[in-house]
Amino acid sequence: MENEEKLMTGEESLKVITSMINKTRVNVTQSSFHLLFWGWLIFACSLSEFLLYKFTSFTNAWYVWVFVIPGVFVSMIYGFTKGRKASVHTYAEGIYVWVWMAFLIASVVLFIVHSSQMENVSKYILLIAAMPTFVSGIILKFKPLIWGGVSMWILALAAHFGGETISSLAVPVAVITGYLIPGYILRITGSHETV
Repeated sequence: MENEEKLMTGEESLKVITSMINKTRVNVTQSSFHLLFWGWLIFACSLSEFLLYKFTSFTNAWYVWVFVIPGVFVSMIYGFTKGRKASVHTYAEGIYVWVWMAFLIASVVLFIVHSSQMENVSKYILLIAAMPTFVSGIILKFKPLIWGGVSMWILALAAHFGGETISSLAVPVAVITGYLIPGYILRITGSHETV
């Protein structure tokens, strides 16, 4: 057995190490698409809800969130299409996908549980959205996304304690710091397909 270990050349060792690293990489292009797509969609919905609530007599301003439903399908179709084209699927990609799927399921359950109090749900969404954002930053080894998750937790607290206006504006600010800024940085710096 000792002789077999000694027979491994430097080149073979490098191949083993490279293979292990490749098993943990995540597709940056797909990650930046989802961050930017959801960042802009949620920003538009949350800001529209705030403006409708503040400057009109429309009592159910939260109806703008219906646009999230087709957004889920667009996101899933994009991910499925890109996933089918990929020749290799890594462990990290699997974890990354299922962390976000867990967020989707938690959001649906939250909306069902709080369906009678939709105007108060933003702080809870920020609270649970921070988790996949933070974990994605860890998986990608990407600090802007980690800090984006932290900012969402801070803004969830601001939404809880800050009063009506601050609570309404916490979501658009959170998607700027949590999704859009990291998404654009990832797209610009992610010239390689994987991190």
